Amino acid sequence: MEIKVVTGDIVRIEADAIVVNLFEGVKQPGGATGAVDRALGGVIAQLIEKGEIKGKLHEITVIHTQGKLPALRVAVAGLGKEKEFSLNTVRDVMAEVCRALNCVNAQQIASVVHGAGAGGLQPEKAAQAIVEGAVLGLYSFDKYKKREPDETEIKELLLVELTPGLCPAIEKGSRRGKVLAEATAMARDMVNEPANYMTPSRMAEKAKTVADTYGLECTVLEAEQMRAMGMGALLGVAQGSQQPPKLIILAYKGDESSKKAVGFVGKGITFDSGGISLKEQDGMKDMKTDMSGGAAVIAALSVIAQFKPRLNVTGIVPAVENMPSGSAMRPGDIVKAMNGKSVEIISTDAEGRLILADALSYAVKQGLSPLVDLATLTGACIVALGHVCSGVLTNDREFLSRVMTAGEAAGERMWELPMFEEYKELIKSDVADLKNSGNRTAGAITAAQFLVEFVEGPWVHVDIAGTANLEKEKGYLISGGTGVGVRTLVNLAEALAQT
Repeated sequence: MEIKVVTGDIVRIEADAIVVNLFEGVKQPGGATGAVDRALGGVIAQLIEKGEIKGKLHEITVIHTQGKLPALRVAVAGLGKEKEFSLNTVRDVMAEVCRALNCVNAQQIASVVHGAGAGGLQPEKAAQAIVEGAVLGLYSFDKYKKREPDETEIKELLLVELTPGLCPAIEKGSRRGKVLAEATAMARDMVNEPANYMTPSRMAEKAKTVADTYGLECTVLEAEQMRAMGMGALLGVAQGSQQPPKLIILAYKGDESSKKAVGFVGKGITFDSGGISLKEQDGMKDMKTDMSGGAAVIAALSVIAQFKPRLNVTGIVPAVENMPSGSAMRPGDIVKAMNGKSVEIISTDAEGRLILADALSYAVKQGLSPLVDLATLTGACIVALGHVCSGVLTNDREFLSRVMTAGEAAGERMWELPMFEEYKELIKSDVADLKNSGNRTAGAITAAQFLVEFVEGPWVHVDIAGTANLEKEKGYLISGGTGVGVRTLVNLAEALAQT
């Protein structure tokens, strides 16, 4: 979809559809919506009076202009309650509008910049949110479907602003939004690929392509190299699969004067059967999404390389398949991680923390700090928080605040879970330094208590088990992989570059 910013009056724009808006409870439309209403002879006001347009969030009303305007249709988008209005509202609203107009074969649409007027949002931020919502709301994964090319898809989005002085900011925001949305869509594509395609090797190939395209350094460590480094935890998970493991390292050098670098680590289990501790059949098909953290890290590095913040960032993705076989790791086995700590295997289905243990140990050895890991780590996090927000745990509350602020700006909500010392009792082993799983209580917390044993310095763990994959669409989040974490990591990198 091509995106353009134009100066002008929305009433005079020729398009398949123009988009205006209305807050809930407004009886008489004003601004651009009022101008369109007057041009239509008061139709919008009449529909408000009759209760057909209420301005409720997700309410979309499409009106045919009958030649009274250059545009064929007007879409009135409900913004919900004004006091609850936010950038995420803009993303959701634009996604809903685009899907509605896509259904009526609109190929060119023009929209006011929602929130830049009465909504009180900065025009640049509002434009960015509009573009993110439009691109991500129209996302679909149909690579493997046999179908004719769709000639009805929206091909062009015009952002229309009456005040010429605001257009440079809107242009800047729209460009940023498009880059972020397309990178998020790339992460979604990786997550939605079937596991027989998105193997660890293919994930490494994708990282190399990203590196070549955006000027990143890319290194892929093979099993023998990992064995020489003592990555027994990661290799233990990999040993049941015929797919060779890969440790993917992407490096962005934005500050050549500094040897310091931030570390982003993403879990890359390309398929998680549970290993010998086999998962139930229900839902196993979705275990192709267990590499969502790794996909987000690769996609985030692609954006960071384009935005060029003044800092160094290294992304690390341990890419492994967890399968049952005669060579698979067993419950009761003991493996040794790269930092020398031994781990008793209680469940082979608690595999994500094992590959992250070695990836985090590698990050520490490389001097990366602070560290953020992103992982679809525990079903317990879904039980605790559902699919509304990600769980976060940390050894540094100040750094956590920065991560959560970056997430809030992206519309990716997080909720902190505690790291009290008492939880460590649940992962103490009688025969090793640690065990990889506690009992049925506090599963998301004990997983983080396990990971903290492999880090030094500020670290935040983001459990995206409940937010990485959705069953049904909601606003700009489509069913399937969501690409969660991409925009948060980019925001965080830019914020850290300012300090």
